[in-house]
Amino acid sequence: MKRKLNTYHAALAPYSIWAVLFILVPLAFIGYYALTDNSFSFTTEHFVRFFTATSSITAEDGTTQEVRTYLLIFLRSVKLAVISTFICLLLGYPMAYIMARAKEQTQKTMMTLIMIPMWMNFLIRTYAWMTILQDTGILNNLLKPLGMGPVHIIGTETAVIIGMVYDYFPYMVLPIYSIMAKMDVRLLEAARDLGCGSFAVLRRVIFPLSMPGVVSGITMVLIPSISTFYISQKLGNGKFFLIGDAIEGQYVANNLHFAAAIAFILMVILLAAMALVKYVTTRYVYGGD
Repeated sequence: MKRKLNTYHAALAPYSIWAVLFILVPLAFIGYYALTDNSFSFTTEHFVRFFTATSSITAEDGTTQEVRTYLLIFLRSVKLAVISTFICLLLGYPMAYIMARAKEQTQKTMMTLIMIPMWMNFLIRTYAWMTILQDTGILNNLLKPLGMGPVHIIGTETAVIIGMVYDYFPYMVLPIYSIMAKMDVRLLEAARDLGCGSFAVLRRVIFPLSMPGVVSGITMVLIPSISTFYISQKLGNGKFFLIGDAIEGQYVANNLHFAAAIAFILMVILLAAMALVKYVTTRYVYGGD
């Protein structure tokens, strides 16, 4: 038993070293920079600035309004990320189920089709959508013979959401599919034998059993969607400043401590949100404490 335990620890050693070097150490640096000023003296001014900084915005009717700058940016980022994540879940859940119930060869084909976009560079995929959605792009060229358009999508929230959904959709499908593919079909047959209809089987059996995949998918889509900046710059045409843009802007301006503070606040909020999701899932879906 002792030999097996030593072998187990030895097998975990490479991952433990990797996790320390590339996860814990960078997080420690972010926390250190967030809590210090340019002279590396302890301060909380960056956190105060994030929650209290104000600016004036001009509405379409010409009126001006004073807003909390970074809180407004953060809430806008959350809104677009939540919408994108919901769309990914709405589209990805049935696709994952269809894949899991399909023949083995069909599963491989569908998996390949989902993975193909991920083989291309993230920037190239974003530029491709710019080509499709811009006023003189493919979409408007298809609509022109129908007497429709031009449809102005670039520079809108819709374009940003489309980019997020396209880029992060595989991260929603794959975790759910991996759980559903291992699901014992005898449980579904037993539920039907006991009188459950199709919807009842989905609600009482399939969905609860697939929740680990759903939570993983939501996490893997929501977090990069909130912190993205390139999609908003290109598809949003620079009109939608997101929290990722704020971090990048401060970094480019060499305000490393404030950039670290924004990243630290974002990390804490996301960790708290994920902990809440896990708690709700455990308590109300699995019936645990």
